[in-house]
Amino acid sequence: MNKSRESTPLRAPSSSATGTVALRWHGSSLELLDQRLLPAEEHWITLESASGVAQSIQDMVVRGAPAIGISAAYGVALAARRAEREDWQAEIKLAIRDLSASRPTAVNLFWALQRMERVFDGCNSLSQAQKRLADEAVAIHEEDLAANLAMADHALEAMGLSAGAGTPDPISVLTHCNTGALATGGYGTALGVIRRLHEKKLLERVFADETRPWLQGSRLTAWELMRDGIPVTLNADGAAAAILAAGEVRWIIVGADRITANGDVANKIGTYSLAVLARFHKVGFMVVAPSSTVDMALASGSDIPIEQRDGREIREIRGIPLAPAGVQVFNPVFDVTPANLIDVIITEKGAVRNPGINGMRDLFG
Repeated sequence: MNKSRESTPLRAPSSSATGTVALRWHGSSLELLDQRLLPAEEHWITLESASGVAQSIQDMVVRGAPAIGISAAYGVALAARRAEREDWQAEIKLAIRDLSASRPTAVNLFWALQRMERVFDGCNSLSQAQKRLADEAVAIHEEDLAANLAMADHALEAMGLSAGAGTPDPISVLTHCNTGALATGGYGTALGVIRRLHEKKLLERVFADETRPWLQGSRLTAWELMRDGIPVTLNADGAAAAILAAGEVRWIIVGADRITANGDVANKIGTYSLAVLARFHKVGFMVVAPSSTVDMALASGSDIPIEQRDGREIREIRGIPLAPAGVQVFNPVFDVTPANLIDVIITEKGAVRNPGINGMRDLFG
């Protein structure tokens, strides 16, 4: 249901240098930019229930681990707003359960819901729950924006491009999937680093993998970067090796949906192969994600549940057949990159170089 709202939505701070946002909170409703339709159409969906938010997460109206977590938090706030006074506790608990089932891999979803549940457990009345849960969801959103900006600073320092590093020549980088304002609270993780490089005049060019099968690189990353005037070249996923072999790229910068205690990283399918290519071509490989993506309860990447999606996403694009009907399809959304192929993991808490269990414990406990 689409409705116009007069209240002012939460937006990225002016320092974010981007007007692109994926979600807008109005107190009584959540608006999501339907990322399935970009770049051809900018269409906002207005949601007033937790079930609607859960369905939008499952259907990939909103995607990107941080944005999923923020959306889920707002979904709990909407559940409290709509709850009946007689049975409000059961209704909110049910909403949290339904939201947690919407996507299995991105740990930010569960982190945000656990945080909302802790606030809910301390509420003694429906009115108290409505206020506290809404406040907590907004806090999660605002903290994500601040974390994105902090990660960009940590990343430039890890790359040797921070203040005091002289006047280095601009560099070219390659990225995969979409990790920008559309995937976060409004600035970006890996794409936030790229934005910061551009702001500092340290960026020559971004090579953006198209990122099959949902084409987040061509539909979303290229769209975001062009809107912000950042030089971008779109390439087929299979062209990444040729680009690295040409010697133009200094760093591959990607996001993450879950990082385990030993530094293994689950991210969009195709990330693992990029890490292998980076090591062969002696190109730096950087993972940028908020600390809410780190799951110290999982020992290694082999413990991460990998979401498998419908084979139609491979066999067709927007209803247009690309493959023989009925052909068997392997369609994992993510793969796991081993820690020993990663040069540095960046979160708002700092950097873990050559990640392993000791470095991860030092920073995350």
